[in-house]
Amino acid sequence: MIDFDRYNFSGHRVVMRVDFNVPLDASFNVTDDTRIAAAIPTIKKILQDGGSVVLMSHLGRPKTGPEAKYSLKHILPVLRHYLEGSKVSFTDDCISDEALQVSKDLHPNEVLLLENLRFYKEEEKGDVAFAEKLSRYGDMYINDAFGTAHRAHASTATIANFFAKDKKGFGYLMQAEIENAAKVMDHAEHPVTAIVGGAKVSDKILLLERLIDSMDNILIGGGMAYTFIAAQGGKIGKSLFEAEHVTTAQNIMKKAQENNTKIYLPQDSVIADAFSADAQNMVVESNAIDEDWMGLDIGPKAIATYTDVIMASKTILWNGPMGVFEFPAFASGTFSIAKAVAASTKNGGFSLIGGGDSVAAINQSGLESEVSFVSTGGGAMLEFLEGKILPGIAAIKD
Repeated sequence: MIDFDRYNFSGHRVVMRVDFNVPLDASFNVTDDTRIAAAIPTIKKILQDGGSVVLMSHLGRPKTGPEAKYSLKHILPVLRHYLEGSKVSFTDDCISDEALQVSKDLHPNEVLLLENLRFYKEEEKGDVAFAEKLSRYGDMYINDAFGTAHRAHASTATIANFFAKDKKGFGYLMQAEIENAAKVMDHAEHPVTAIVGGAKVSDKILLLERLIDSMDNILIGGGMAYTFIAAQGGKIGKSLFEAEHVTTAQNIMKKAQENNTKIYLPQDSVIADAFSADAQNMVVESNAIDEDWMGLDIGPKAIATYTDVIMASKTILWNGPMGVFEFPAFASGTFSIAKAVAASTKNGGFSLIGGGDSVAAINQSGLESEVSFVSTGGGAMLEFLEGKILPGIAAIKD
């Protein structure tokens, strides 16, 4: 595996996997270019060295081949804006002879964007022949798509088999994702606190079990908190509840106690009489919710307690919102946590926002620049933190 920063790409044509799976509005304008912006330093390094770049990505989930709404041509204006001064071309296919010829004709400091890889089913199947065709686009392969590193797809894993060890590597983004996750899980300054939210315990079992071994504190919020509260005998009304995971929750709390890891559950909750933005709401103790009501956010006592723990922490991992923050009436918990994480970071702490809805929350709060690192990978970061081997990483390292 090459040392990306020290390598000189002069004269090389690099085929690079990026994650340009970005949201588009009804007019096909990019509404959040975070993932595009994150790949730009890697692209520019290759171009500035005197190399050329062939970019490949997926967009959305096309079902039956090419679909106009999922064409990567929609992101061209944003890409050209970020790469102003470099020629950026586009081909309407990712494995055609014409596209391959365009790539061969690239000059130094030029970029080619291929059409959506998932217009071919072979991409998600990790098809060897498909990956071989993609490998023809460059004499070197760089993977900078952390958001898809947990998928054993043709462009993220299989393609690496067609390049020698000294002809493949990670870009800046992949390196940063791996290094920052390791900083939290393996090289953290204590006290270390994980903030874990989201809807279901079942989505976070492996993460919680691994965090117990490395965290001093685990703050639990979101719908998943109510399975834990029910497991302690609390009344949770119509709050989200996974009956089949009551024993799981009990075992996690028992293991945490044995490891001297403190698990915090919200003392109080903002509850509602319906799952609706304009539902009636009030604050009650989290273990005393009436049968016709449901918890949709952590309450003011929980916010105060969680804030105190966060402010006393030197390392913080945040994965998952504290409530239904899409509804303004139930967003206070999530945005209060965002403020606390930013304030703790300002005081010298290290903070990792671990992908998914947490990224949306930190972005909406306007505090993304006030935390240490915001991951671009939702599912990928979750699996990495769980300790799983990601195919996109293993393909380069092996």
